[in-house]
Amino acid sequence: MATTTAFIALGGNMGDVERTFADALRHLSAMMACDSLRASRLYRTAPWGDPDQPDYLNLVAEMTWTDSADYLAQMCFALERRAGRDRSKERKNGPRPLDIDILVFGEEQIDNDELTIPHPHIQLRRFVLAPLFDLAPDLVPPGWQMDVEEALRVCEDHGAVTPVSGGHWKVWLET
Repeated sequence: MATTTAFIALGGNMGDVERTFADALRHLSAMMACDSLRASRLYRTAPWGDPDQPDYLNLVAEMTWTDSADYLAQMCFALERRAGRDRSKERKNGPRPLDIDILVFGEEQIDNDELTIPHPHIQLRRFVLAPLFDLAPDLVPPGWQMDVEEALRVCEDHGAVTPVSGGHWKVWLET
């Protein structure tokens, strides 16, 4: 199978989120289907959609992946469950220990009951665009008419997005 560059977003606001992110990134990077992985800075962000909850931590990871988008989605769902997420019991846009979304998977455009790629809300959410900008400001996802830098500049979401870490987030390698 060909190698694909994929971008995933991680978010969470329950428990030890940094440790949860580190665990998820270590598991993904150890998979045979993952040739390389790097992460953006870590950001603290205001909750989106449901303000009655703690702030979130967010980051975006870029990886080279040698399997299907469906397999990556299955692995992301498994990591969410491992972190304690139960989608059947949570409220929409409510608190969660870990949320992983596939943002972009190479040039693929997928829209079915299980998966939509590129993620349909990237351009609406500053907490996704800011860490994606760290890794790929010139990226033009399939179907877009602008790159990530321009999308961040015109994004109408003005929620607080504050860097927590200086450079790219390396903590997951060290813990």
